Amino acid sequence: MVTTFSVQEIPFSFAGSWFDISPVIAEKTYADDMHLVSHRNGLHPILRFETRSTDGPVEATVTASAARLRWTHQNGSIDLVYETADTIRLRGTGLGLRIGAAAPALTPFSGTYLFRDPRDESFVFTSYETGRRYRVTLLTRSPITAAGTELLGARDRHLELPGSAPWEVAIEEYATSRDPYQSSATFDEVAQQSEDTFAQYLETVAPWRNALTPAAELATYVLWSATVAPGGFLTRPAVLMSKHWMDKVWSWDHCFNALALAAGDPELAWHQFHIPFDHQDPTGALPDSVTHSEVLYNFVKPPIHGWAFARLRRQLPESLERHQLTEVYQRLSRWTTFWLTQRRLPGHPLPHYQHGNDSGWDNATTFDAGRVLETADLAAFLIIQLRELSALAAELGDAAAAVHWHDTAEQMQTALLSVLWDGSRFLARDPRTGTMHDSTSLLALMPVALGDDLPPEIRTSLVAALKAHLTPHGLATEPLGSDRYAEDGYWRGPIWAPATLLIEDGLRRAGHIDLADDISSRFRRLCETSGFAENFNADTGAGLRDRAYTWTAAAYLILAAAQHQRT
Repeated sequence: MVTTFSVQEIPFSFAGSWFDISPVIAEKTYADDMHLVSHRNGLHPILRFETRSTDGPVEATVTASAARLRWTHQNGSIDLVYETADTIRLRGTGLGLRIGAAAPALTPFSGTYLFRDPRDESFVFTSYETGRRYRVTLLTRSPITAAGTELLGARDRHLELPGSAPWEVAIEEYATSRDPYQSSATFDEVAQQSEDTFAQYLETVAPWRNALTPAAELATYVLWSATVAPGGFLTRPAVLMSKHWMDKVWSWDHCFNALALAAGDPELAWHQFHIPFDHQDPTGALPDSVTHSEVLYNFVKPPIHGWAFARLRRQLPESLERHQLTEVYQRLSRWTTFWLTQRRLPGHPLPHYQHGNDSGWDNATTFDAGRVLETADLAAFLIIQLRELSALAAELGDAAAAVHWHDTAEQMQTALLSVLWDGSRFLARDPRTGTMHDSTSLLALMPVALGDDLPPEIRTSLVAALKAHLTPHGLATEPLGSDRYAEDGYWRGPIWAPATLLIEDGLRRAGHIDLADDISSRFRRLCETSGFAENFNADTGAGLRDRAYTWTAAAYLILAAAQHQRT
């Protein structure tokens, strides 16, 4: 692998691992040194890696590729590779390393304890925050010194490997106990195995990549390295939104990761689609998010799952079996019924959000008028989902259910067009008062996702309105000329991957191919220039917030693969 990346933006990790190596130790918090950062029970820096010479700490240059992280200094270098998802190897020549507990103190309920295991003379750090142990085994005859072993309270706990002689160690993460570490291969062999593992994955997920898709390798790495093994509430292998601070699976983000993986890793894609459905509540609602230590139900996310499943089916290399279709049908039915029964007022054909967070567009200007609103994007997504349910019911032989879902979709579309369309733009409505509200948010144009199911005159109006949001870098969520635009305003200006993908797909199905191509091209160039940030400054294209966001990488892969297929 030749692609390198900045560890300030993308953490160095390995598929299946619950930890990464990164200077990011909390939300928007960057340490001076690299850390082993765990995502069990939240984000927790566990070990700090400080490069040293005989005179004390030295500042080394850090570079990373998919298979190797390296510190370089005029005195020497240190390499770090993953042997397995829970074991890393470090090797140093001419440069020393201090491996210290990141927590400054040990209390009865927090911090890291250090002791030496008499069975094999390894050193073990135990973390209250993760409930895991981190064993350091010396693999050479180099000297190693320890400070703070078996001590309590606010003590410095570290191991030190001097640069006076070549050294090598293995660090393992495990639960209660494990047999002494046994090296299965040399350091160089481990490095080659790691490189081969990612190369094989890359070839599977993005075999179409070429010089016209220069970010495909890094996008694939972002998804691969953000994958964790089943653990805690995540009972399936999961692609976290990031191994920085956005280390959860939100209940619409997962759809885009599933689509990006469908053709190359269909099993992992299938798991991604189902993760939130594993936690449906009795009303059929999906959780807001799922992660290792928590499932949150305080909000929901928009029902794009029917749209996503229809695309997923087309991209999977093999047809789904009947029991799989039945499982999806039942889960989608319950999710749709939630919106029809729990989020509609009696006599109202249109459902409502209770907060901007329910829409996924948390603080969009649409919700300046109020948080509880009937919005056009919600109705459009449900119409798509209802039609997918109708098709699934027919495929499974339930003709009555197929008619029911079809008729419900038609009724909702009639209400969408008669109640929320004002002749030029979709409005939002307060379900309690009936008051109509306009906004300049891109959210009001999201019904374009209905594609050619919209009347031609409405499609034409939406396309014209979209152009006010189109910057050289893509679709701004609030027009640059709006008095509510904010360059780092989250959903009040920046460019986002999900909005881009949903609109691009709708335009393409509506026959507006040139505009769809243009939006796809601008977003792909944006990622190739600014990486895979959570969102982007609509004016400058600069990446904002979390810089290793998987749904952004997924959107790039989806658009790039589709463009390659067309050409």
